Amino acid sequence: MLFRSLILSATIVSVASAADLPVLALWPATPPGETKALPPEGDLTKSTDGVVGGRSVIHLGNVSDPTLTVYRPAADKNTGAAVLVCPGGGYYILAMDLEGTEVCSWLNSIGVTGVLLKYRVPRREGRPEYAAPLQDAQRAMGLVRSHAREWGIDPARIGVLGFSAGGNLSAILCSQHEKRTYPLVDDADQLSCRPDFCLLIYPAYLTDGDNSEALNPALHVTATGTPPTFIVMTEVDAVHVENALFYYLALKRADVPAEMHLYPSGPHGYGLRRTELDVTSWPDRATDWMRTAGWLKR
Repeated sequence: MLFRSLILSATIVSVASAADLPVLALWPATPPGETKALPPEGDLTKSTDGVVGGRSVIHLGNVSDPTLTVYRPAADKNTGAAVLVCPGGGYYILAMDLEGTEVCSWLNSIGVTGVLLKYRVPRREGRPEYAAPLQDAQRAMGLVRSHAREWGIDPARIGVLGFSAGGNLSAILCSQHEKRTYPLVDDADQLSCRPDFCLLIYPAYLTDGDNSEALNPALHVTATGTPPTFIVMTEVDAVHVENALFYYLALKRADVPAEMHLYPSGPHGYGLRRTELDVTSWPDRATDWMRTAGWLKR
C-alpha cells in the first residue's frame, strides 16, 4: 500500500514538474472546519477490489490536505480552456487515476488544461457529505482563475468535470457559487467560483433519494446561475439513472443549455477506459460538445 501511495505521489509531482508547475496546497493553514486528525493519506485499494478495463484503480483515502495539480497541454495544442477534475468515490475515497490523472491526460490531448482536485475525504462527521469538498472546490476555482494568465488559461473558459460523487460535487458547485461557504482567505476568494461549463459523468446523489423526481436540496438550477451542462449515464447504472434524468429535466425547464447521452448498458465507474461498451466512447461526445459550444476555440 505504501509503495502504491509513493508511486501515486511521484506520478503527480513528476507530471506537474514537467509543466514547471508545483502541486498547490488549497489552504495556507488548516482547512476550514477541520477538528480531527485522520490516519495517514494513502491508497486504500484492497486485493478484493475489482478492476476496470483490465486494470486496478487507486482508492486514495484519508485526505486532509487538499491540493491542485495542473496538467498543461503542449503549447501548440493549448486552446486556453481549462477543466477542474473531481474524481468520485462516494465521498469516502478518490479514484485518483481512473477519474483523475487519466482524465487530465485526455483533456491535454484535446488542448485543455486539466486541473486535478484532490478534495477532502472521507465524509466528515456531523457535516453534510459534500460540505468540506465544496469548500475545496470553491477555493480551487478561485485559485485557477487567479493563476489564469500564468497558466495560459482563459478565465472565462474554466469548466468542471466530475464522476459519481465528484459529479455531485460539480453540480453543487454549479449551484452554490454566489457565496463562499468558508471565511475568505485571500484575493483568490474574491474571484468567481462559478464554472463556465460542466460535465457530469455517471453523477450520483442529484435527486433527493433513489428514484425520486425531486432534486437534492443542495441543488438550485436557474437560467442565469447554472452553466451549460453535459451528462452521461447508462439506464442500468447502479447509482440510478433518475439522477441524470431529473437533473436534465430541471436544466431543460430552466432553459439551461444541456446535452445528455443515455446508453442502454454499462456499469458504474468506467472512467474513460475504453471497452466494447458504447458508453465508453463518451469522451468523443464530450469533445464534440465542448467544441460546438465554443469552449475549445483558441
